[in-house]
Amino acid sequence: MKKILVLCTGNSCRSQIAHGYLEHFSKGRAQVYSAGVETHGVNPRAIATMKEDGIDISHHTSNNVLEYDGIDFDYVITVCDNARERCPIFPGKAIKFHHNFPDPAKAKGTEAEVTAEFSRVRGMIKAYCQEFVRRELGI
Repeated sequence: MKKILVLCTGNSCRSQIAHGYLEHFSKGRAQVYSAGVETHGVNPRAIATMKEDGIDISHHTSNNVLEYDGIDFDYVITVCDNARERCPIFPGKAIKFHHNFPDPAKAKGTEAEVTAEFSRVRGMIKAYCQEFVRRELGI
């Protein structure tokens, strides 16, 4: 079984959304972890936006990348430039991937505008994860 780590700055939004989709699309054929170079807690809006798409990430925790020292990951996916810059070398055999997604937690505006930004970014991450699983795991 392949081990996938999704890495972001605070492990609160983008990495949590990707974690949820990678688990969903891999259909139990991968162990998915997410972490941050810091921990900011799982963003309630990330939980809500995933729930809108039928995926429950309310049980996820916000973890620091150092907690996973010693796990031999097959893939490490950074989902923001800050994480890639702060953690440019990841030990082990892991194949590294990077895609800088906008941070929906930084969205400003009305409630409707912020919700729309979370949905927009969720769609981007969903498409990326679906393609990743198809291409790398053959699912």
